[in-house]
Amino acid sequence: MQLLKELTEARGVSGYEQEVRSIMKRELMKANVEIKTDGLGGIFGEKEGDSHKPRILLAGHLDEVGFMVTEIMKSGYLRFSPLGGWWSQVLLSQRVSIITEQRTFTGVIGSRPPHVLTPEEQNKLIPIREMFIDIGAHSDEQVEEWGIRVGDPIVPICPFEIMPDQDTILAKALDNRVGCYLVLEVLKRLNMDKHPNTVIAGATVQEEVGLRGATTAPRLVEPDIAFALDVGIAEDQPGSEGKNKARLGKGPLITFLDATMIPNLPLRNYVIEVAKRSGIPYQVDTMTGGGTDAGKFHLYGKGVPSLVIGVAARYIHSHVSMVSKSDLDGAVQLLVEVIRGLNEEKYKDLVQYL
Repeated sequence: MQLLKELTEARGVSGYEQEVRSIMKRELMKANVEIKTDGLGGIFGEKEGDSHKPRILLAGHLDEVGFMVTEIMKSGYLRFSPLGGWWSQVLLSQRVSIITEQRTFTGVIGSRPPHVLTPEEQNKLIPIREMFIDIGAHSDEQVEEWGIRVGDPIVPICPFEIMPDQDTILAKALDNRVGCYLVLEVLKRLNMDKHPNTVIAGATVQEEVGLRGATTAPRLVEPDIAFALDVGIAEDQPGSEGKNKARLGKGPLITFLDATMIPNLPLRNYVIEVAKRSGIPYQVDTMTGGGTDAGKFHLYGKGVPSLVIGVAARYIHSHVSMVSKSDLDGAVQLLVEVIRGLNEEKYKDLVQYL
């Protein structure tokens, strides 16, 4: 878990993914693969197995949701804009890091206190535009002396922790350092196994602000098959329970539907067949309110058979989230078994439309 701890505690909001990219580069180089990067900052390692075809893309994304400094107020407070999707209700009184070229500052997200609000105002959600960040400064001149500038990234603060059940992981940025972790763990396993294809393993950038790195990455690596490795929504909290809802600890998650893609059906069915044959429990995700990098991957060129595989997560797009270690282990096992069977003959089954 040390690798996942390092990945989650690295600071890498959309557009500012340098710290996470350096960890990925270090780990990919350990795997003795050919490193490739695109012009936006995505990073991938290419590993050829027994054949150069089909080319299989395994991709997480480096970025996490966060913020950017957009205004320095005369009083010394900071206004900010979100990078990625945030629900304003989860923000107030949370600690954040403001990253400058010289040092890091701690701040707290605040707003007008409830004691001075009217009863009508107290019953309304406070929009992000009315919030500010308090860094303990007394004027805009002091903020500028400290080196904080408009455009500096702001990162949530939450240390990595394994909960008492020794399975539940609590951390920030599990969306989507989980994907980065899965990529690296699968690559380690493949270095000990034969596989009848070529694997391109890595991570894109700026997924949280519009799948931008997922547009450039396929042009770089030219995949025949693509897997986006990401988290899905766990619905095992009070008030959310129901049949066929994703839960922590019940196996990796295979996405059947999201707002950006209906997966390639032969690929989806093949993955399910592998899971059943290998005795790997799995869960199904159908989500109409979000998407992943696969939404762009599957549209590359003539069309790329694509699928999202990952794990269920609680509380994503906030300062803290939770996943299950056993689900991570199951996702790694499933992906390795899937890749072992993806030869050229199987690829032809996936592209029956051509």
